[in-house]
Amino acid sequence: MNEWTTEMRYRPYEKWNQTYEQQLIDAKKNSPWHMNYHIQPNSGLLNDPNGFSYFNGRWHLFYQLYPYGPVHGLKSWYHLSSTNLVDWQDEGYGLLPNNSYDSHGVYSGTALPVGDQLLLAYTGNVRGENWSRASYQLGAWMDQNNHVTKIEKPLIPTPPKGYTMHFRDPQVIPYGEGYLLVIGAQNDQEEGKVLVYQSANVTDWTLLGELDFTNDSMGFMVECPNLLFIDERPVLIFCPQGMEKTVAPYENIYPNMVIIGDSFDVENVKIVNPQPLQNLDDGFDVYATQAFNAPDGRVLSVGWAGLPELAYPTDTEGWAHCLTLVRELRIQDNRLYQQPVAEHQALRQTQTSVQGTLAARQAVVTNTTNCYELEVNLPADSQGTLSFFADEQNNHKLALHFDTKNGKIILDRSQVSLPLNEVFGNTRTITLTQNQAVKLQVFADKSICEIFVNDGEYALTSRVFPQAGETHLFIEGNQGEYTGNYWELRSSSQN
Repeated sequence: MNEWTTEMRYRPYEKWNQTYEQQLIDAKKNSPWHMNYHIQPNSGLLNDPNGFSYFNGRWHLFYQLYPYGPVHGLKSWYHLSSTNLVDWQDEGYGLLPNNSYDSHGVYSGTALPVGDQLLLAYTGNVRGENWSRASYQLGAWMDQNNHVTKIEKPLIPTPPKGYTMHFRDPQVIPYGEGYLLVIGAQNDQEEGKVLVYQSANVTDWTLLGELDFTNDSMGFMVECPNLLFIDERPVLIFCPQGMEKTVAPYENIYPNMVIIGDSFDVENVKIVNPQPLQNLDDGFDVYATQAFNAPDGRVLSVGWAGLPELAYPTDTEGWAHCLTLVRELRIQDNRLYQQPVAEHQALRQTQTSVQGTLAARQAVVTNTTNCYELEVNLPADSQGTLSFFADEQNNHKLALHFDTKNGKIILDRSQVSLPLNEVFGNTRTITLTQNQAVKLQVFADKSICEIFVNDGEYALTSRVFPQAGETHLFIEGNQGEYTGNYWELRSSSQN
């Protein structure tokens, strides 16, 4: 498509030509950037993860989908399920935009088991005359056969007085004897807020008020708020849009942030003694992360490996984006740590030990499949560069520059073959303790790289789109010995 008109973006699904849809599916399957073990759309555009939950003996995960092109249009929820958080079964569409409350899109939300059913809470998007927006907070019940029935009346029919129609992304969680609903909002002064509602039965909701978690302005809108509890401490994951960088430094178009408190005061709707804001992921491409307290005691998350309002190279092939790996969250030293869930070890195939002296450029592995896991330990007082998705001459690559002496790591996208979104910079930097050894865990998968530093102290996620022959993995540097392991990884069943 050369130009996506509003009529095309909001054309009902049944009016699209099936031959065209199949062409999109085939193009994505044949793409060199089609990933092996990350969740990605069959066609079109994927964005926010939704409804991440455990129900009826399986993990369930939905995502925002526009199936007819790499643009934002008439959204639905697409449904996957799993027994191991790695291999996903395609369950088809979970929620379609098919009634007067969601006619222009089934927008983001969450899921929660209630009795023998799974509650799906979501935002319905409706456009009226002159393209005016109406936002409804809606519900649906999914039974144990994955059959979904929408609740006839909205859970929350309108934003409260003093707030605009930018009111979306409900999260429903159990709390005390009832439930809380946490939602992103914008007040009439166009300031981003988080609102909290309370209910005894998940269908009748009372506004408690604005969540008090900071004295700083969160910009013009807050999207995708998630309230979690880790070791009984409240953790708020959210996406402020338009936040000043003096409040908390970030470089992406919009950040995905996290704040940790000591306790949660529900009567005053307050996170008590909040720590400073931190970036959830310090790489180039994470947004709209969704997390929940799982019944096995873990806190699990998954994010959209993409960003709003930006273009990516797969757009030319008619598809866009993927989700991150599922991560386990924990608090350590008042920071949120995140690591891929242990279940990802099931992807490992051939293991190779890697070790050597940091010196002139040397190959860790040549001619990789660009589908691997690498664990590498870097010594204190060392400096150097790891090059992923590199060509034979190491001219094109995704570079990770490390300086353990001065406690710095820089992820550098300036030398990739296909530059992307350079207006937001080509490097991302994290600061570590000086003169300390560093442990890296790296997951590469065709067109994405997820890097975890020091057992999850930092995460850096980057999309990268290598050309033919850019399959090498190099290391160079000075001072000391590096050690580690390399695994080729199998494809997950969904892919």
